[in-house]
Amino acid sequence: MSRLIKVLPVIGGAVAGAIVALLISNGGSTKTITEVQSSPSSVSSVPAASTTTTSSSSARSGAMTINAIYKKDSPGVVDITAVSTTPGTNQGFFSTPSQTTEDEGAGVVFNKQGDILTDEHVVAGAKSVTVHFQDGVNAKAQVLGSDASSDVAVVKVSVNPDVLHPIPFANSNDAAVGDPVVAIGSPFGLPETTTAGIVSAVNRNITAPNNYTIPGAIQTDAAINPGNSGGPLLDGAGDVLGLNDQIETNSDSNAGVGFATPGNEDVKVADTIIDGKPVEHAYVGVCLEPPTNGTGAEITPSSASSGCTTGPVVAGSPAAKAGLVAGDTITKVDGKAINDPDDFISVISGDKPGDVVTMTVRAPSGKVKQVKVTLGNRPATAPTES
Repeated sequence: MSRLIKVLPVIGGAVAGAIVALLISNGGSTKTITEVQSSPSSVSSVPAASTTTTSSSSARSGAMTINAIYKKDSPGVVDITAVSTTPGTNQGFFSTPSQTTEDEGAGVVFNKQGDILTDEHVVAGAKSVTVHFQDGVNAKAQVLGSDASSDVAVVKVSVNPDVLHPIPFANSNDAAVGDPVVAIGSPFGLPETTTAGIVSAVNRNITAPNNYTIPGAIQTDAAINPGNSGGPLLDGAGDVLGLNDQIETNSDSNAGVGFATPGNEDVKVADTIIDGKPVEHAYVGVCLEPPTNGTGAEITPSSASSGCTTGPVVAGSPAAKAGLVAGDTITKVDGKAINDPDDFISVISGDKPGDVVTMTVRAPSGKVKQVKVTLGNRPATAPTES
């Protein structure tokens, strides 16, 4: 069976299933997620301005050569090493020493203030982070903030502004199947590696490090491998469509199916972190699956079938307070048709905690009702059995 692998080193723990921002089972075949960042070795003991967003339609109207994109953007792509320590155990004969590991990924210079974007899983749990620039400058970095739900982190360095070469972000909503793309990163510890391909699909759902779902991911056949995590997926104009995040594979290496997080969400999360505000995501508190008959998102009749440890409707959640129950099928949200759980995730992800949405719900009896739900703020981790 193929697996979804996050593009760090190949160290990440497996995460089964896809329970979403709302605690949702994806209802399809189970895919395991690991990171696509490299784990090369074990060793002993002024407000920031947002990056300019441009339209990726320029990629389709006048694509640059791969070499031109590399020359333009590679100074703005950095290599990131993150050192973390696993505590040892003291259990007599079975005691183990603490172990320090060094993982490697990539990042994108976001602005001239020293803010750099990468994947959250590249720096998660790191006790120290070092950023390596193309011109040979190395700088210790502070993890300014991160969001596991979108798999985005911002690290900050203090270097001469001349070293910083921000890369503009495209409008990731403009990405279209067949558009040319280029990936730059550090696969298997080889910085500045450049690969190319096309957008293979858009609006994919992938699983975040905390088991929620990231909607709107961009699928590509450009070769990305462990160590590419956090590096940019660039459009034909050399602007960032998203951060390379995961691959689906049978062998832990590229098989032509890679995924980047959506750049529009990356920028929104980064701006929030840089502004010193908490990143929040709308939350409903249900486990969903495709209905047996028809379209919609059904609140799973049984927690065992969904992998949710909390049951189909989380106690005390917005869904529970609104009276939603197992077996209800959500067919519309604020008048927008819901064909499957992925649609539901995508629609709710565009809302904010505190928003009130109206859901059209078909009860198991067949009766249709309108239910108002006040969205909550997503808990840190999606409850699953994995």
